[in-house]
Amino acid sequence: MLPSWLTGQTTPSQPSSDQGRHVVLGTALNAPLMDDHEEALFGCGCFWGAEKGFWRLPGVVSTAVGYAGGKVENPSYEQVCSGRTGHSEVVRVVWSKTAIDFSDLLKLFWECHNPTQGDQQGNDRGSQYRSAIYTSTAHQAELAVASRDWYQCALNKQKTAAITTEIAADQVFFRAEEYHQQYLARPGSRPYCSAMPSGVLLGDFEGGNYKLPSSVWSHYDWSISHCVLRGDNSPISLKA
Repeated sequence: MLPSWLTGQTTPSQPSSDQGRHVVLGTALNAPLMDDHEEALFGCGCFWGAEKGFWRLPGVVSTAVGYAGGKVENPSYEQVCSGRTGHSEVVRVVWSKTAIDFSDLLKLFWECHNPTQGDQQGNDRGSQYRSAIYTSTAHQAELAVASRDWYQCALNKQKTAAITTEIAADQVFFRAEEYHQQYLARPGSRPYCSAMPSGVLLGDFEGGNYKLPSSVWSHYDWSISHCVLRGDNSPISLKA
């Protein structure tokens, strides 16, 4: 039986034949998943900065921005921005399971934005900016919930609000317009990011299995305003 992403059934992603190559990573955006690959969708506010945060992680094969979690087929950016389609701006992340664990991606997700802000992130307001994790396997769903519960306990120590992150499985991914893809790596792009990290770091949660060394996380300093914008576009190297 063919994988669902090749049959056109509802999946976390539906790559289209007109997708080209990743502006930074050089990988084909329409390639089917390899045996050691997984994918998931992450909503962290404006997808421009969120995508850059993910493409820099070692072991990430590909990223693309788009829309998921709504009720309209193939929505446009203008339709999503109206708030009437129900979609969230998301980043589709494909990674090699031998190089990076879903736990590492969850660490970046929880730390790179504020998951307690509901239908907004910083100055961006609307349901399209809500925090979301859309999983593609049962194990991913378990880790997403476990990491959320750990992170909520950590936030409680700071007396902050409750996490509003939406966690759901097998949501259809609609790829955004070409000019949004790897936007922050394109010449003339506007250096914009509205993410408001809480400053709380994700620790050892139940089932977690981090693979990336601590040196990787030194490239992210959430105490610095718009940290992602200040970092290089190139992937983080594991070489000393």
